[in-house]
Amino acid sequence: MGMDIKTPAKAGTMESNDIYVIVQPNDEGGIIIELESIVMKQFGKKIKEVILETLEALNIKNIHLSAKDRGALDYTIKARVETAVKRGM
Repeated sequence: MGMDIKTPAKAGTMESNDIYVIVQPNDEGGIIIELESIVMKQFGKKIKEVILETLEALNIKNIHLSAKDRGALDYTIKARVETAVKRGM
């Protein structure tokens, strides 16, 4: 049984090398990821993979996640996603 987001929550900043993550419940079910990034062409796919892996590790099955990336490294992306999810539970 997966965990679900109960309330909207956010983590991160719009500073350089950070990522701003907003999570909301997804009543239709499934995982929706909306991503804006200053490095979308080079790393958009990789950033989405890191977000998805983090959600899977947290056993999140239903979520609407929006992220605005400013060149964050993988560990920062994971930390921000995890924090936003935990705040939304």
